[in-house]
Amino acid sequence: MNIGVLIAILLVVVVVVLLAVLLGQRRRTQRLQQQFGPEYQRTVARAGDQRTAESELAAREQRRRELDIVALEPAAQARYLEAWRATQGKFVDDPAAATGEAEVLVARVMRDRGYPVDDFEQRAADVSVDHPRIAENYRAAHAVFRANEQGLASTDDLRQAFVHYRSLFAQLLDVEDDGRKEAHR
Repeated sequence: MNIGVLIAILLVVVVVVLLAVLLGQRRRTQRLQQQFGPEYQRTVARAGDQRTAESELAAREQRRRELDIVALEPAAQARYLEAWRATQGKFVDDPAAATGEAEVLVARVMRDRGYPVDDFEQRAADVSVDHPRIAENYRAAHAVFRANEQGLASTDDLRQAFVHYRSLFAQLLDVEDDGRKEAHR
């Protein structure tokens, strides 16, 4: 076989392999963007580059697959709904305390569903796999919760945080939140 023909065949093989790799990366990017929505852009911005961010998101997916996330029993769901109503009823008189209770209540539901709850950032990353459109709001609510612990949150900040907690709470319990429900995959 002629060396020129061999080089041409080798070049064609290399080009085909490179195209396959690029197409695979593009499909992965599109899948992650579709699954994680705004969480994808947040992760890319925080990581500083797309490859690192996509590796992190893939690791989140893998970690989530290893968790045993379960639905709540109807009785537990009813208890949590009642606890939420009581917490929400306290908001008008004491928004700071009600927001703190909402933080704790969301963490308890997450724990009972099977999410690890020891570290907030890990908790937010874990929940972002199942509820990516709410994860950023959860982070914002938690930031207000922390600011409130230092006396730095306004009533409007607390109100917005409470709304964010309510959305995540509804998703975790798989109930309607004022008639709106995140589309499940």
